[in-house]
Amino acid sequence: MTILVTGATGNVGRLVVDELMRADAPHVRALTVNPTRAALPGEVEVVEGYVGKPHSLSGVFDGIDTVYLAPVPAAAREVAILARDAGVRRFVTLTGGPGTDWYGIEADVEASGLECTHLEPGEFMTNATIWAEQIRTTGEVRGTYPTAANAPIALEDIAAVAAQALLGESHSGRTYELTGPQSLTHPQMVQDIGSALGRHVPFVEVSREEAEAVLARSMGEYAGWYLDGRALLVDHPQSALTTVEEILGRPATTFAQWAVANVELFR
Repeated sequence: MTILVTGATGNVGRLVVDELMRADAPHVRALTVNPTRAALPGEVEVVEGYVGKPHSLSGVFDGIDTVYLAPVPAAAREVAILARDAGVRRFVTLTGGPGTDWYGIEADVEASGLECTHLEPGEFMTNATIWAEQIRTTGEVRGTYPTAANAPIALEDIAAVAAQALLGESHSGRTYELTGPQSLTHPQMVQDIGSALGRHVPFVEVSREEAEAVLARSMGEYAGWYLDGRALLVDHPQSALTTVEEILGRPATTFAQWAVANVELFR
């Protein structure tokens, strides 16, 4: 079985390649826009192209059985048809739940008639790096909606689930909502970062306007969109699910563990 990983140097795709290598996948082809700079393992067949530009995919799907599809909504339908016509049987897609910009990928790929597994992760733990500059320069985090809670997930756990789905036929036809193991507020997450740093890092509640201005330094125009999502979580917090643990047979990564592993980002 030959597996194609698209977006193989992206934040999740690169980790999917690593997981497949650890699982001794028989043959992995990795799609990247710059094979020379990709620095992928020598056992991986590296090909040039970008899933968001279907015209760059000539021959990429030849001999491929299963595809990990990076989330590019505008191209998903056309890419799925190209893959099907080249003999691909199965897709594992990285999407988002209903109401997200990526949800439409699922229907677009299914329209090709391919077997599918859809992964719907929530917020990434790496999004906490939006506080890195504040913590490094002021020693605190200024924000709003302190009671809003969700269950962020580690990229490594998403990649591990994706690898399992790529390697196992039993996951076909399934849609997995993926979360971390705990539903946390921002003050709780900031506390975990402080513990990793070995000092107290306070969360300081400020107005919506001030919080948006602070976030705009790292998020630009998306700061308001991000805070709109946090506002919804005040009355409708996201619950933590056990899907990751059930699929992987091990506990999902906690935010505290992620903070320790990535503490240098906040020093």
